[in-house]
Parts: sequence; C-alpha cells; structure tokens
Amino acid sequence: MNFVEELRWRGMLQDIMPGTEDLLNKEKVSGYIGFDPTGDSLHVGHLTQIMTLIHFQNAGHKPVALVGGATGMIGDPSFKSAERNLLDEATLNHNVAALKNQLSKFLNFGDGDNDAKMVNNYDWFKDFSFLDFIRDVGKLITVNYMMSKDSVKKRLEGDNGLSFTEFTYQLIQGYDFYYLWKHHNCKVQMGGSDQWGNIVTGSEMIRRQDQGTAFAVTTQLIKKSDGQKFGKTESGAVWLDAKKTSPFKYYQFWLNATDDDAKSWIKIFTLKSKEELDAIIAEHDTAPHLRTVQKALAKDITIRTHSLEAYETAVKTSEFLFGNGSLEFLANLEHEAVLDVFDGVPQFTISKDELTEGINILDLLAVKASVFASKGEAKKMLTGGGVSLNKEKLSDIEQTISAEQLINGKYLVVQKGKKNYFLITAE
Repeated sequence: MNFVEELRWRGMLQDIMPGTEDLLNKEKVSGYIGFDPTGDSLHVGHLTQIMTLIHFQNAGHKPVALVGGATGMIGDPSFKSAERNLLDEATLNHNVAALKNQLSKFLNFGDGDNDAKMVNNYDWFKDFSFLDFIRDVGKLITVNYMMSKDSVKKRLEGDNGLSFTEFTYQLIQGYDFYYLWKHHNCKVQMGGSDQWGNIVTGSEMIRRQDQGTAFAVTTQLIKKSDGQKFGKTESGAVWLDAKKTSPFKYYQFWLNATDDDAKSWIKIFTLKSKEELDAIIAEHDTAPHLRTVQKALAKDITIRTHSLEAYETAVKTSEFLFGNGSLEFLANLEHEAVLDVFDGVPQFTISKDELTEGINILDLLAVKASVFASKGEAKKMLTGGGVSLNKEKLSDIEQTISAEQLINGKYLVVQKGKKNYFLITAE
C-alpha cells in the first residue's frame, strides 16, 4: 500500500495536489512538515502530522521535520483569532531543542536515504536582511494572491485585524518550501488542512522563481465526535512531555475516548493494519463495556510517546485508583511522579519524627491530617470498616501507626469509602 492510500483508508487525507500520488509511486521523495516552536513541547494536536511523517518514512520516502526557529518568532496567523505573543531568541532555542528531542522518539533520524532529517529555518533566515527578503522573495507573490487566502480573509473580517508581521508569514513559509526544494530536493510539503494556503504559496514561489514543480498533501483536522476541539481537556492541552502531562493522564485521555472517537483515532494514531483494527473493533462491539478499542489505542500511543514502562505504570495507577490494584508500583516512582498519581487528591504533611514515635489512628486521621472532621466521625467509620490504610482495612481505633508503615519511607495512602483517597506525606 502506498503513502497516499495509507492516509486515505485511515481517514487522514484531506487535499492533495494533482500529480502528487504519481510522483510518490514513481520515486523516493523527500517531503517535509513544519513545527513551530511556540512551546517547549508538542501536544496531541501535533500527532496527526507526526503520524503522517511516520507513514511517509514507512513508505520508503525521506521525512524532513522543519522546526521553525525563524517562523516561531512571528507566529502563523492561519485561522487564529488574535496575534500570538512573540518569543525571544533564547526561549525559541530552548523550545527548538526540546522539539527535536521529542520528534526523535517517533522518527528514525540519520544520514541514510530513508532516514529522517531535522532542519531549522532560522539557519537560512538569520543572515537574510529585510531589504534582501522584500527584493528577492516579496516580488514573487502579489498582495492580491496573499489576500485571497481564507486564513487572511478571516482575520481581516475579525475584530483584531492582521498585523504586517503575521501577513508576511505565508511568504516566509513559502520561502521555506522553496529553500528546501532547491537545497534539499524536497518536492512535497505536508501539513494540516489549515496550511493549504501557505503550502500552495510555496509551490507557486517555486514555479515563479525557478519554473520548478512541487507538490502538496494535507490531512484532515481531527475533531471529537461531539464537535469539540481534539486534544483539549478541562485542564488544558494534552502534552507529549511527561512533565507537562504525566503518562498516567496521557493514558487516561485516550482511554476515556468515546466509542466513535476511539474507532476513528485508533486508525489515525496507531500503525495497526486494517485487519488488526477490524478484529479489535469487532471484539469491542461484542462487549463495548470492556472498552477494547480504547485500551488498544491507549496502550499503543502511550508506549510510542513515552515507554512500555510508563504505560505499565499508568495501567497500575488506573487499577489502583479505579479498581483493586496494589500500591507496589509506587515503590518505583520518583516523588514528583507520586504526587502526579494523586493529583487532585487531598494531601497532608505530617512530621516523620512524630510518626516514628507512633500516632494513634484517630489522631492521625482527624488531627494531624484532616481526613475526617472529628475523631468521632473517624471512629464511626473505622468501626464500620470504611477506612483503609495502604490498601489494608482498619477497624481498631486504638491502633498506632508508625514510620514502618510508610511507603517508600515517605507516604501513607488513606482510603475513605470506595473512591475517596488521601495522601499523607511524612517529612
């Protein structure tokens, strides 16, 4: 199956320039996608383009990932309602390095014909003077042409208008395509459907400057089945950086997808074959409550983004918080990772010295930590069998809790009822 057919059956393909598929079937081609380093991490909204590059490489072509150190200083206005904040050079350099590291997890980089290549457009723009740019590049594309783009029209019709800085963005991205075409034999540019105007500007620049021919492929913008924006949660974006979105939360994002979304996303965000996916979906439909598709999707993309170990920890965390899983997995976690497991869970700090001497269970739960509002309330629930410490039921109101019971020498996990957890940290 060729690259375009792969995108088509997976439901990813949006637009394709005439002649593109013939070119890709005829020869091994270099093609690129740009990533603006407006932050130091990509998020799940970028995954469609990352998967596109993976499919491109798997089809035998050479993927080029352009990190926009120059364009990141401006910001792409495409279908944005307001101008972005401009970033300083030091911040951009930090972001560029971080994005390079993330993309290396998904693509095979190297010097071979089929190995991925990383480029930074700052390298060819840093010595490009303003006068040279408007003389050599600005003359290639008319203002009428630039004004005809939907992304520009929408901004001009809006309340915030469009600055000259952002207006020039399509010239800069267009020149990126021209530069890569001329110096790296890059014949195809790919991107989301909102990039079609910028991509076509590049191919037009190549035609007008050197009478060359270039091609384009865009993918569909992913949305949830209810129309909401993909990749957003109540707490914000879902990042690929484990420090910004933990592997557990990342896993939960995919696991909590609706059936319709999961069936669509597993085609886009995994490399499973059509036969494998048909079997998974068929199994899911026999018992939807088991969430077979969601589990397969969450496993595949969590391992790809983080690691097998991170996935296994995420599963164990889920089993602990939502089932009858043990606490043993906490022993292998760093302090920050433990805090992330209990994100949103009430947390208390007690003196480790006091715990070494021993603390009565009622004092611990109602005085040292406010798990209960009073000792009376704690006593009532303890005698009723509704309290667990480190997954073990408690009933003796005279029991003394000591430092020996600390997990990792640091934590006590209290469970009140079935789903109310509390984390006590001894310092």
